[in-house]
Amino acid sequence: MASKHELRASMRALRKRLAEVDNEAAERAAGHAEALPAGDTVALYRAMGSELDADALANSLHQSGRRLCLPVVIERDAAMIFRAWAPGEPLELDAAGCPAPLPLTEVVTPDLILTPLLAFDAYGGRLGQGGGYYDRTFAVLPDAVRVGFAYAGQEVERLTLEPHDMRLHGVLTETGYRAVHEIGIFR
Repeated sequence: MASKHELRASMRALRKRLAEVDNEAAERAAGHAEALPAGDTVALYRAMGSELDADALANSLHQSGRRLCLPVVIERDAAMIFRAWAPGEPLELDAAGCPAPLPLTEVVTPDLILTPLLAFDAYGGRLGQGGGYYDRTFAVLPDAVRVGFAYAGQEVERLTLEPHDMRLHGVLTETGYRAVHEIGIFR
């Protein structure tokens, strides 16, 4: 069995290939925005590297009347905060080097958090980049609905999770939204 480090490396390479061969995937995924779970305030992210771009999804959700926000890393070993944001508003780099809303922007609590990932499984497992930002944030916001945003090709058979890993409630890909239906797996 591959280590998490090896799995992350192979999944980064796979995601890069998926991004190179399908530059319309993000648009198709955004076409399924209405299938996402309810939530007045939705956290998205600004794609970095080969992450599935959330711009089209942001536009779709914004046009449908949902309030948007983006994560902000204030401290590298702490949970992220979220600041209100709308497409086109200015951004600056946060403590982790990710584009984030400006410091004077209102801090909000999302009902629904869309997260990038390297791999996911049908049981709500998520393999992230390894920094722990989302897991720490999910732990302090246990009532927020957690949804992966990824290429369908990033699905794996089963991920081995550690005690701190928080499962997703569903995944949105270019093929649609799928909720995780296994009973009793969430904590």
